Amino acid sequence: MQTIDLFDYLTIDIEKSCENIIELSGSSTEIPYDSSNLVHKAGMLFLDKLNQTYKVKVFIEKNIPIAAGLAGGSSDAAGILLGLNELLNQPFSKSDIHALCSKLGSDLNFCLEGGCKLATGRGEILQPLSFKEFDVTLIKPKHLGVSAKEAYTKYSNLLSKPKLNKTKEFINGDFSALQNDLEYALIKDYKELQLIKKKYPNSLMTGSGSTFFVLERDIPNLLDDRYEIIEGLKSIDYGAALF
Repeated sequence: MQTIDLFDYLTIDIEKSCENIIELSGSSTEIPYDSSNLVHKAGMLFLDKLNQTYKVKVFIEKNIPIAAGLAGGSSDAAGILLGLNELLNQPFSKSDIHALCSKLGSDLNFCLEGGCKLATGRGEILQPLSFKEFDVTLIKPKHLGVSAKEAYTKYSNLLSKPKLNKTKEFINGDFSALQNDLEYALIKDYKELQLIKKKYPNSLMTGSGSTFFVLERDIPNLLDDRYEIIEGLKSIDYGAALF
């Protein structure tokens, strides 16, 4: 797993209250601002562990596409845990925050740490890998989102699963070993993904989709306005951060 320099930004205001309240708002019309939002769940989990009561207001400036296999929601949830801990003078250790992350999802621990990591277990066991800076361009169908549940269910239902086992080669520096098993499970069902692969044969799906990436800073635009291309990105060696 690797972080890149595409960020959501959370603005957090906090005040004492007679009960725990979290109010969410933001720049996107595509995400819920209620208790179903992972930021809300993470904030409440933090406050419940703290055993103090606060009113927390969070504004989410959304730049990471949603349902895109880019861990935007998980990044935001890791961010609220980091932010609340800082605003309240660090009542919890880094390991405490990691324990909260592991209760909320399989990639929050990585989003908290960032950089380049080999994630095992459910995703919460992280092994640092050698960091390399490289360019990234993202390609996403604007009106196609894929849930992680759908991607993993379709992979589970494959009668013949790819057995690539190229992790060791990639860790040793062979970028040609990059593969995504979930791509095989999804691409046959979506013409939008098939078109990306046809126009950019070297692209790979990121996470559970529907975004694809290429390791280039700029690419020719071979698609119509149903697709979003985000260029000029690069790998970074950190995760959730304070500004």
